[in-house]
Amino acid sequence: MGVALVHRTTRSVALTEAGALFYSEVAPAMTEIAAAIGRAADRDAAPSGLLRLAVSSIADDFLSGPLLSGFVEAYPGVRIDVVVTDDEFDIVAEGYDAGVRLGEVIAQDMIAVAVSGDQRQLVVAAPDYLRRFGTPAHPHELVAHACIGWRPAPGVAPYRWEFEEDGRPFSVTVDPRVTTNEMRLMVNAARAGGGFTFGLEETFRPHLVSGELVAVLEHYCPWFPGFFLYFPDRRNLAPKLRALIEHVRKRRMSSTAA
Repeated sequence: MGVALVHRTTRSVALTEAGALFYSEVAPAMTEIAAAIGRAADRDAAPSGLLRLAVSSIADDFLSGPLLSGFVEAYPGVRIDVVVTDDEFDIVAEGYDAGVRLGEVIAQDMIAVAVSGDQRQLVVAAPDYLRRFGTPAHPHELVAHACIGWRPAPGVAPYRWEFEEDGRPFSVTVDPRVTTNEMRLMVNAARAGGGFTFGLEETFRPHLVSGELVAVLEHYCPWFPGFFLYFPDRRNLAPKLRALIEHVRKRRMSSTAA
């Protein structure tokens, strides 16, 4: 190169000023090359290892079984550890590979891949409750009814029921007679005639189809982005996570086509 890059003696080697400058300029490129080599090698390696996921309790489609069972069948070298939680925390700091949550609560510095279509929350009750106490014509009338509410943890106020009218969002603070952090209890209490409850349509769908529950006030229930698999913006994803991402994408494509 026509310039000395190192000082060499019998006992040591050190960069010259020109050598230090040269190294500072080529080091990022060398790092990129090493990462590219790693990515190429990973693509040929079979996905393996433990995949840790933090999944919202209301991500029913993801937790229903077929998606994960299909993945582990396709990639027998991967083991999955799923923690179902509605706590908000840094998945990277807690050692998770990825999470599944509603799109509106995912940090903007994360990469997100759709797991479901758009969602909406519905107000539902058993037919027997509607016969005995009537059907509200507007969400504000819910405050006069028996309600079954949700809260994420003890000491936290129950979740306010969110609606939309003429394009304007608003919420209703119901006074639940039953409050819980367990969606199954909410569904079962509503099916038993305990009052109105509020949650994702896909959670209630089997009971709506069977007629055990009836949706009301649908005109006031807007659609919003659904669930996403999210993970840090890393250039060199582990093969096990990349395999899950591709599995989710293929499943979404097949369900959309159907």
